[in-house]
Amino acid sequence: MTFEAILFDCDGVLVDSEAITCGVLRDMFEEQGWRMSLAECMQRFVGHTVKSQRDTIEAHTGQPLTDAWLQVFFERRNVRLQANITAIEGVHEAVAHLHAHCQGRIAVASGADRFKVEMMLKKVGLHDFFEGRIFSGHEMPRSKPYPDVYLAAAAHLRIDPARCLVIEDTTVGITAGVAAGATVWAYAAPPALHEPLLQAGAARVFTLMDALRLS
Repeated sequence: MTFEAILFDCDGVLVDSEAITCGVLRDMFEEQGWRMSLAECMQRFVGHTVKSQRDTIEAHTGQPLTDAWLQVFFERRNVRLQANITAIEGVHEAVAHLHAHCQGRIAVASGADRFKVEMMLKKVGLHDFFEGRIFSGHEMPRSKPYPDVYLAAAAHLRIDPARCLVIEDTTVGITAGVAAGATVWAYAAPPALHEPLLQAGAARVFTLMDALRLS
């Protein structure tokens, strides 16, 4: 298939942010008495918004998930991301190639809040490729695993979702892309398992950004 547009997730696809964000989350949970390893925190929360996991969080901490707590989390997360965020290896070349290949019809469709997405893309030098084409699940009626953010990105680009390629790294995001009607390829940085990504509906799993050099 010749894809007419490419829709990227952000965290874990364009930027190496998952461990940073979950590190802050793990630290804040520990302050409330819920102790877990970083690996366990990532397994539980990568791909999900914090709010969507309210019941689980409240059950383990015994405390309500308040807007004030979330605000502190966002602030601490942003500080740590500003200091430590890096791009996924090889992604600058891949994005530049796809931007040219699709004549600018590329977009970011993230489950994260807009401030975080734009801050990270600016920090790693990718923002210019996506300016005006950044979509946040926080601004949609429903976030991933629902397809809303991918449908919004495709509509903005005026491309049928069936002609779009979605790049994801989580089962939650893959579910959203498939529900939108797009083809989904999953990026799996080692040692990530491929089988869950394929079971979620990914048509292909790749481990190096060179795989995105479409002819």
